[in-house]
Amino acid sequence: MTIYLVIKKKDSFLWIKPLCPIDLKNTTIHLGASFIKLAQVLATRADFFGEDYLQELRQLHDKLPTMSNDSFKRVFDKSFKNTPFEYFDNNALASASIGQVHIAKLKTGEKVAVKLRREGIKQRVLADIHIINFFNTIFKPLFSFYTKNSIEAVVSEFSSMIKEEISLSIELQNLIKFSKTYKNSEIKFPIPYAQYSCDDALVMSYEEGFRFDDKKSLFKHNIDFNKIISKLVGFYTTQMLINGYFHADPHPGNLLITKEGEIILLDFGMVKTVSNDKRVAIIELIKGANEQDYELYISASKRLGTIAYEAPTSELTQFTSKMFDIFSNDNLDSESMQKLAFDVLSTTRDMPFKLPSDAIYILRVSAIIEGLGTTYIENFNGVKDILPILKDNLPKALGAKESIVETIIDELKDIPFTIKDFKTAVKQASVGELKVELSSNQLEYLQKEIKSYLAPKIFSIVLMLSSLYLLNLDKDYKEISIALFVFAFARIIYK
Repeated sequence: MTIYLVIKKKDSFLWIKPLCPIDLKNTTIHLGASFIKLAQVLATRADFFGEDYLQELRQLHDKLPTMSNDSFKRVFDKSFKNTPFEYFDNNALASASIGQVHIAKLKTGEKVAVKLRREGIKQRVLADIHIINFFNTIFKPLFSFYTKNSIEAVVSEFSSMIKEEISLSIELQNLIKFSKTYKNSEIKFPIPYAQYSCDDALVMSYEEGFRFDDKKSLFKHNIDFNKIISKLVGFYTTQMLINGYFHADPHPGNLLITKEGEIILLDFGMVKTVSNDKRVAIIELIKGANEQDYELYISASKRLGTIAYEAPTSELTQFTSKMFDIFSNDNLDSESMQKLAFDVLSTTRDMPFKLPSDAIYILRVSAIIEGLGTTYIENFNGVKDILPILKDNLPKALGAKESIVETIIDELKDIPFTIKDFKTAVKQASVGELKVELSSNQLEYLQKEIKSYLAPKIFSIVLMLSSLYLLNLDKDYKEISIALFVFAFARIIYK
């Protein structure tokens, strides 16, 4: 309720007032890791929250209460039977929802950061998941088809990801693979020490820099933020649109900026893969948005799964046009832009929007990156400021090479395979074996339509059989049986 009231700029709703910033932070901490993850996204939204709320929510990234001394000792002793450290600082450098980080020095001389998993966090997270699933099961019948599917997707994806995030062994493997995949990027990553790591502890090189949202330090060292955000957006374009493998948690606590303006990416507990069909859909979505090609934008949204297959194109075109007009208006400040966007969104409540599992973390990352932009650039927004940067990367994302010659050579290499595929299609058509594949969105639409068509008929047949059974059971129920039979027959005829 507090989040809703603050975003909508309302003092109260039905006499309920929002929590003050400190109380909102403390309530979130009390609710646990699952809710902290949501609040970390909100903590980047300078266009939603005032500075008083942002100051408190930012502490949820790495300034949570640390483990007790007894818990810390048990986790440390379990993780390191024979300590590899010459020195270990028992005072945590940072403390987040899953674990806390300490500075140490290896016996071999390297300065390292050691992430220790909170004691009992796995059991608490699993309990959260059970509670969320329980309430989802209870309230599921109250939601519409699309809302129900969206909630199901969010719960399923959240459950899957947070189970992986609480395993530091998985985070270690993510860091190793990520560092190898993006070794030639201009972004720095910690160096892992796999030989000292386990499921409760991750040992990696200690990296120094300023938090992404440390305005005072960044301005003091004359760091060009426009260059930083451009580099960050370019890197995430490479991750999501070219390689389809991306770091899904780029909040300010996981991004450090050095005095030289280098970006250091931390915390690899949330790493996701984008399937090729979704990757291409995102590319076309961006292309459509940049060129204000509404039909392409809507078509790509349907293939991504955020808009249902049967959604009316004409109405969606009007909605998309209004939203683009708002976000491309340089004369609007963030608050005005936000208010107008909410007003337009309020008119689409009956439209079949949904949130598929593939899109959840893509949207989450997009929201965080846009939120980071609002930290430094006034009136920053994704459509106006990020799309021009992405535009330069679209040809590469679609497979284009650095030169025209390389692109032509690649196309020539594909000609024999194209001819073979064409011959196969013709042969299958001639013998009646040509198959047509439907997308998952089309199948979902057909499933919904078939279900809505058959459900009342099945119900009517059950009523008819019940009336016959009742008549056979006792002749005194003749009138009731006839009434049931007529009602059921009428439902079939007039449905």
